[in-house]
Amino acid sequence: MAADTQGDKPLALQMNGFSAPMEAQLAQLLEVVRWFDLTAEEQRSLLKERGHQVRVVTAGGHVGCPPELMRQLPALGLVALNGVGTDKVSLPLARERGVGVTTTPDTLADDVADLAIGLMIALKRRIPAADAHVRAGHWPDSEMPLARKVTGSRMGIFGLGAIGSAIAQRARGFGEVGYASRSGKPVDYRRFDSLSELAAWADVLFIAAAATQETAGAVDAEVLQALGSSGVLVNISRGSVVEEAALIAALEDGVIAGAGLDVFIDEPRVPEALRRLPNTVLTPHIASATVETRAAMADLVLGNIRAFLAGKPLVTPVQ
Repeated sequence: MAADTQGDKPLALQMNGFSAPMEAQLAQLLEVVRWFDLTAEEQRSLLKERGHQVRVVTAGGHVGCPPELMRQLPALGLVALNGVGTDKVSLPLARERGVGVTTTPDTLADDVADLAIGLMIALKRRIPAADAHVRAGHWPDSEMPLARKVTGSRMGIFGLGAIGSAIAQRARGFGEVGYASRSGKPVDYRRFDSLSELAAWADVLFIAAAATQETAGAVDAEVLQALGSSGVLVNISRGSVVEEAALIAALEDGVIAGAGLDVFIDEPRVPEALRRLPNTVLTPHIASATVETRAAMADLVLGNIRAFLAGKPLVTPVQ
């Protein structure tokens, strides 16, 4: 494939860091510019001098490719996402521009579901607080307050796609499973017509819905009120699905018992209120962050890039 670059490899923008093995393989295929390492001035200079040469953008699903950047890359042919979410890419703009968009489906559902269950257990059994209690040397002098039982809880899941289904498979070992989604699924879990009805029924509400215009802010004050003072929220989807201000207020006022969160609206910046609250368990968007899964995701990203460069059909196209 002929490429208008300074070398013999097509030019690519890398929007965030990847594992060392993945970055090494990307460098074999492409002339890679680490966009996130550039200053704003350096980014403007690159776009002015070489923006017309960029053929590929690769990014984590939580970073994506902003539409204002895509518009400045006339030769862009592929946005290869290392993840399953597409909310950080304008699919209509990509379609209009003839830009392929790929994700890494069927690779991370197990890990994300595992973390969701882990957050639930850590929250209800107060594992982080218990760990801190022991490490601080408090055990000889005081007992931990009682925690909440996990087994027997009613498990509500918002979104029953691949990740939601994987959560349900694990959650049914603890108690009854219910769900709410755009359409019914061929499963024996109880279906609810609305998210508020699901929240009112559930003891634990897992958020596994894709981030879309329809789901933005879906978990609002009304849903949290329905979840109730003994209910807990676990979000491994996207921060945008939850109204963060409403969640903070609900946690501060005891409207809900607690929240386990792997995702936030303005990552990596997490509101101080969430960080200081004792009824939260917080992780830095690590749901898919295992050696095995990240290797499988990298293989798919690289496979899509190789297919694009060879003029072959993409392996896992979104469109």
